[in-house]
Amino acid sequence: MSTSKRRPIPPIKNRETTEKSARAVLSGHGRRNRLANILPFLGPAFVASIAYVDPGNFATNIQGGAQFGYELLWVILGSNLMAMLLQTLSAKLGIATGKNLAEHCRERFTRPVVWTMWVLMELVAMATDLAEFLGASVALNLLFGFPLWLAGLLTAVITFLILGLERFGFRALEAVITGFLAVIAISYLIELFLGKPDWGIIAYSTFVPHFTNKDSVLLATGILGATVMPHAIFLHSALTQGRVVVKKPAQQRRLFKFEVVDVGIAMLIASSVNAAMLITAASVFFKTGTHVGTLEEAYKTLQPLLGSAAGTVFGVALLASGLSSSSVGTMAGQVIMQGFLHFHIPPWIRRIVTILPAMIVIFLGFDPTRTLVISQVVLSFGLPFAIIPLVIFTSRREIMGSLVNQRLTTILASLCAVLIISLNFFLLYQIFLGR
Repeated sequence: MSTSKRRPIPPIKNRETTEKSARAVLSGHGRRNRLANILPFLGPAFVASIAYVDPGNFATNIQGGAQFGYELLWVILGSNLMAMLLQTLSAKLGIATGKNLAEHCRERFTRPVVWTMWVLMELVAMATDLAEFLGASVALNLLFGFPLWLAGLLTAVITFLILGLERFGFRALEAVITGFLAVIAISYLIELFLGKPDWGIIAYSTFVPHFTNKDSVLLATGILGATVMPHAIFLHSALTQGRVVVKKPAQQRRLFKFEVVDVGIAMLIASSVNAAMLITAASVFFKTGTHVGTLEEAYKTLQPLLGSAAGTVFGVALLASGLSSSSVGTMAGQVIMQGFLHFHIPPWIRRIVTILPAMIVIFLGFDPTRTLVISQVVLSFGLPFAIIPLVIFTSRREIMGSLVNQRLTTILASLCAVLIISLNFFLLYQIFLGR
């Protein structure tokens, strides 16, 4: 263990090549090909976006579609729009200041507040790791028949191997994570095609907010927690804080515009995958009156309803989601610990520690899917502690300089925080006092 100042992001062996290409574009000497000019800036948002298609999303979206049809599509749309805004602000904070969100919290809040926030964010990180680890373990169990305990150990080993790519620089890790995202997206395009959904009802449910009962509110909160991820907000600011370093305000603004493109593309893919998950569950399970309460049931039920290939595609997508998001979750945990406490531990030690809750759940025989949904609700309750500091910091000119939020941006981000907090209190009321 160490208290060194080394940042908890991948060692940037190929930083010089990326920065050289990026600086050429930012200074107006880039290539004529627009795509070639954008490529040096793509990557951070794709890594962060994996958090938005993790196994927690599978659990909440599938249960939401199976129980309530297309009803909660508007929640996915709203959640992803909020996620896009907040991820953009997080990226902007790293670009403008060269520091991540956790570091700003440590510097600007009192020690008791910092320690309290760190504990809360560590609990959020544990809930995240639990969801991701369980998802990959369930996928290995479904695809290859491994016992859950063995699948859990295999997940740990594969995650170590993925994190080992850090030694080759951030581009290698970004490429692998982006590849996993592509696998998930293609898998659900296939599922969507096989499910033959009702696009008329989909259009209505996407833009008309409504709830059926308190169970739909619980799932809506889970979808929100699984979509707008607290640890991803902290991580994104770290991914951009030292990737391309520029000091001139004009170049910072131009760099931010490229990062907005990065966020837009990555989050569009992630939001489409989330919608496809719920649409598939609604068109296959809700439409036929098939009860699906777990990921295992979804896998097994897809096969007789849509053919054997559908179940396999689902399992592959879940495996890609679990492995990639587990790696990204470990990175986020490093950012949170070192940012708040200025304390660094090797990723493999953190990975071992975060494995324990998931292995306990597996050995005690808890329902993995129900555990996944509850973990996403925990994430939703952690969101204000990430969003509120982010809005405060990005709205201050003395911190952000020329990249300070416009008034409308601050208002919209503040409304996101108010909406999330309100939904959480409404959920508590429904659970404990509602009828």
